[in-house]
Amino acid sequence: MAFLVPRRSPGGRGDRPWHVAVVVENVAVGVDTRLRKQVDDLLRAGYRLSVVTRRHPDNDRYRDVPGMTLLEYPEPAEPGGAAGYLREYAVSFAWASWHLLRLRLRGRIDVLQVCQPPDIYFPLTVLARWGGARVVVDQRDLMPELLASRYERPPRLMTRVLFWLERRTQRSADHTLTVNDWLRQRLVASGAAADRVTLVRNGPVLARVERARADTALRGPHRHLVCWAGKMGRQDRVDLVLRVADLVVHGAGRRDCGFAVLGDGECLEELREQVGQLGLAPWVTVTGWLPEEQVFGYMASSDVGLDTSLQAEVSPVKAMEYMASGLPLVSFDLPETRSIAEDAAVLVAPGDEQALADAVLRLLDDPDARRELGAVGRERVHTWLAWERQSQAYLAVVAPRTGSAAARTAVRR
Repeated sequence: MAFLVPRRSPGGRGDRPWHVAVVVENVAVGVDTRLRKQVDDLLRAGYRLSVVTRRHPDNDRYRDVPGMTLLEYPEPAEPGGAAGYLREYAVSFAWASWHLLRLRLRGRIDVLQVCQPPDIYFPLTVLARWGGARVVVDQRDLMPELLASRYERPPRLMTRVLFWLERRTQRSADHTLTVNDWLRQRLVASGAAADRVTLVRNGPVLARVERARADTALRGPHRHLVCWAGKMGRQDRVDLVLRVADLVVHGAGRRDCGFAVLGDGECLEELREQVGQLGLAPWVTVTGWLPEEQVFGYMASSDVGLDTSLQAEVSPVKAMEYMASGLPLVSFDLPETRSIAEDAAVLVAPGDEQALADAVLRLLDDPDARRELGAVGRERVHTWLAWERQSQAYLAVVAPRTGSAAARTAVRR
């Protein structure tokens, strides 16, 4: 991958391009699909870019890119419980502080972008603003809601602390990016000014999706294929994918349908054990982490895309990727899922696993319905949700505001 970095970037200072520093903790930059899209846009626009991130093999794609500096630290161990998360966040905060200090000693940081969660970096954003940087928070998820989705009875004190951290973050930012209206309203309620929160949805890059080609070998011996793709956190309820597969295969006796479960995370090994315990090994493939092009290849080869999340505040990236691939979606009827996928999906009552399985079976037996829903979804992504439709709003927010009228004009062009 190569980028042409012009001598003068939009709104730069003389011959020096604007310098954007990004901090991402939750996943590495090479794995973070949203940040990868933002990185590509910033480099094409001519910014000089520094990214503080955990070390990961997928970061290799950015090691020799002109105009970009990777500042990596050892990848933390997968946390187990609250103490594990505290250790992970403390270590990540310390590394981010060290790398940002080194960057500031070398020269000016014009824009600091912090990718949330976790909401732990507001002390650094306050210092960055004192140093003349513009602070942009890219809020993808909300920590109190994540905690509530992971625990039946979330600790009350921890919930209060997370809300307090969220308010500090929003009050320390010059501008906040977020992914849907639900999150936007919550962030405004947490102290962000309404005119300083911009919605930039997390749709796929069309060019990447459209490169994928169907491969019948991915179906194995099965006539039909249902896919689920994503990060396997407790809150993602990937266990319900196996419940649906069990209802389809053993409950309805459909031996002609395979399930491809794509991704990794804290539930991966547990999920693989459950496949064997449920006697689903001939029908369920759990791939682990795959490169993006292989994920899109599976989607191009599938009949139905499945989402089992019960998080009302989430706009599922997987749903937009299914739609871009022309796949009909089967999902629980949640507000943000409905807002992006209505008329391109079969939505059932939240938590009703049997209804999910029944919806999958109906679509497998109705190719016309699959084509109709898939066509609606593909058109919606092309005209609205694709990253190509969101990119301009992102770049306009990140453009430094001091003397930046020319920058914003150039970015819009």
